[in-house]
Amino acid sequence: MATRQRESSITSCSSASSCDADDEGVRGTCEDASLCKRFAVSIGYWHDPYIQHFMRLSKERKAPEINRGYFARVHGVSQLIKAFLRKTECHCQIINLGAGMDTTFWRLKDEDLLPSKYFEVDFPMIVTRKLHSIKCKPPLSSPILELHSEDTLQMDGHILDSKRYAVIGADLRDLSELEEKLKKCNMNTQLPTLLIAECVLVYMTPEQSANLLKWAASSFEAAMFINYEQVNMGDRFGQIMIENLRRRQCDLAGVETCKSLESQKERLLSNGWETASAVDMMELYNRLPRAEVSRIESLEFLDEMELLEQLMRHYCLCWATKGGNELGLKEITY
Repeated sequence: MATRQRESSITSCSSASSCDADDEGVRGTCEDASLCKRFAVSIGYWHDPYIQHFMRLSKERKAPEINRGYFARVHGVSQLIKAFLRKTECHCQIINLGAGMDTTFWRLKDEDLLPSKYFEVDFPMIVTRKLHSIKCKPPLSSPILELHSEDTLQMDGHILDSKRYAVIGADLRDLSELEEKLKKCNMNTQLPTLLIAECVLVYMTPEQSANLLKWAASSFEAAMFINYEQVNMGDRFGQIMIENLRRRQCDLAGVETCKSLESQKERLLSNGWETASAVDMMELYNRLPRAEVSRIESLEFLDEMELLEQLMRHYCLCWATKGGNELGLKEITY
């Protein structure tokens, strides 16, 4: 009952400001990814009771290879997050860059695996929408309030800060603004820090993503970076993907870094990270526990396995570490 009384104590202050219209295509990818995750969850690929509070179920059925691709993505990123949390015994912080409608905070809380603080950053327009859902839906607001020591939780159009969870509207290309807003929400540079970017760096120019990676490597004494995005983009399939996105006013400004697994690792190593690993998503899929593969493959029929392999060979999961030798961060692998 106490929680229910406190749910109404979330207050909204100011309205959101609009973002640069040039970023509209990139913001649209948040909607696409969320719809795909919502659909995959609805037919049983993985358990996520929170995504329904951010996205309505689309009437359009997603292709089986898309659903399996999202399963592999969610599984792979989750495994690396949990490995980091185990190494640090949750005495750490997580910063999810370009988080969109991601629900990891709530799912980690359900598993009693929350870090000391969990931060999310995205365009102010996306953050405003996410905060509206949190404010209006008790299954989202209650877990935040349960962990918060104050009776009220102030939230304006594009920022929420609580004891264990913060959502920040900021442009990742403006590092001074990003750092200022994170520090206002009590980011602790002394804590081991995990940074996550899923299909984010590819929408920045190589110089912009390099600056972000350098900032991340230099800001924390012990850190890990997880990057999920395209790879092997020089072939015909990659060119078709680029053209399709361009038709939707969504330019892959950083695609030249997505030539190969080696180019992905080299970007991390040349921007302050000490170790770097990368696997394409087909390799990751082939490493999944056989029981899990059997379970998801029984959910729906996939006519051509070649379609799945072609798609998965064009996405990769990369991770890098810096410092944290006493924690064993370098030992983390998928």
